[in-house]
Amino acid sequence: MKIRLEVTRRNIPCQKGITLLELIMSIAILLILSSAALPVFRQTIVRQRETELRRDLREMRNAIDRYKDLADKNLIHSAVGSNGYPPDLETLVKGVNFGPTDRVRFLRRIPVDPMTGQKEWNVQSLQDSPDTQSSDGSNLFDIHSKSQAIAIDGTAYSTW
Repeated sequence: MKIRLEVTRRNIPCQKGITLLELIMSIAILLILSSAALPVFRQTIVRQRETELRRDLREMRNAIDRYKDLADKNLIHSAVGSNGYPPDLETLVKGVNFGPTDRVRFLRRIPVDPMTGQKEWNVQSLQDSPDTQSSDGSNLFDIHSKSQAIAIDGTAYSTW
């Protein structure tokens, strides 16, 4: 006598989807991972703005130095009492006469401060004290951001 065992489809359980518990667990894992990535993303944005601020400050300071060099060599006319520094940022953008027929520009445009979102900068003249936040406007010796926020390295943007 032979015993025959039949295996039918009804005897084997078959999974057709995921359970509610599996779904909740996978969503929880995704939320944890995304919450860990959010501060990194915010930090990246701040670093990009800081890099842009450094680049803009370097560009404007180089323009001030080029103006001063030409004024010291008496190649461009500078106002008396300015010590060869430009009167303002607009002068660097508009340019000055260089020789009888040429005009030299030092900046294409006044950059937007990435920390404040405006084209306003703290300017410092040669006669101002180093820690002042406002200038008498006689000449443009240095430039700083108007932002009072603190950088990633712990320094204030206004001191850069």
